[in-house]
Amino acid sequence: QVQLVESGGGLVQAGGSLRLTCVASGLNFGVFSMAWFRQGPGKEREFVATVNWHGTRTSYAESVKGRFTISRDNVKNTVYLQMNSLKPEDTAVYFCTNSDSTGRGDYWGQGTQVTVSS
Repeated sequence: QVQLVESGGGLVQAGGSLRLTCVASGLNFGVFSMAWFRQGPGKEREFVATVNWHGTRTSYAESVKGRFTISRDNVKNTVYLQMNSLKPEDTAVYFCTNSDSTGRGDYWGQGTQVTVSS
């Protein structure tokens, strides 16, 4: 049984930082690109960042470029999203998935809520 479990969300003031973690189990983690998506209130789910299977290539949405960093640890079956200089518009539920930027992964986590206050 495949599970992706996100954690690390919370309430933070604008300008603050959070680090999200997604731990995978039951998945051959090291062969997949991994990605973070988010869904804000009243919005559709959108791509945030992706990292290739080896951790050597990353890609970001324009809205987070320069502020967010995605990374992975294939020994720990974990993907991270370091979020700095957070803005109120970053408020959303953040999900991880075994996908590139297309979001066509077979598996999704349950999400972790990030709320940025102004």
